[in-house]
Amino acid sequence: MEVEAAIDALNVALRLQNRSALAYTHMAGTLVGFQFHGLAEEMRSFALAELDDARHLVEKITTLGGEATIDIAPLESHGDSETMIRWLIDAETETIEALQDVIPTTGQEGRSEALEHRLEHIIMRKQEQVDALIRASGGPSGG
Repeated sequence: MEVEAAIDALNVALRLQNRSALAYTHMAGTLVGFQFHGLAEEMRSFALAELDDARHLVEKITTLGGEATIDIAPLESHGDSETMIRWLIDAETETIEALQDVIPTTGQEGRSEALEHRLEHIIMRKQEQVDALIRASGGPSGG
């Protein structure tokens, strides 16, 4: 495992992961419109999963001997729910890519495989959330 590179890449992903938890929390409280009625509770659930995954990333960085960032990527707020959903789709796609960028640093040993598996699990869950957002927005084109 390329430990320093892994720690650096994990901190890049963690900064975005921290944003995810806040973004879903914000969205859960601000979604407006009958068409989004059921989505607010789902966003609350997503926020809790994001916090749990952020904790896993912090634990891994610490275990590798690094210092986990407390930085948070910029968060946006939009006046309408549809714009906020589209922003969150883009933000989550960026986070997924950052998580994927950690994998090449993990190497081919036992602890590397465990980290890679954890990252793949987070990526899969986040992609399912993005898919739910895409469906809520009316499809891939947002309409």
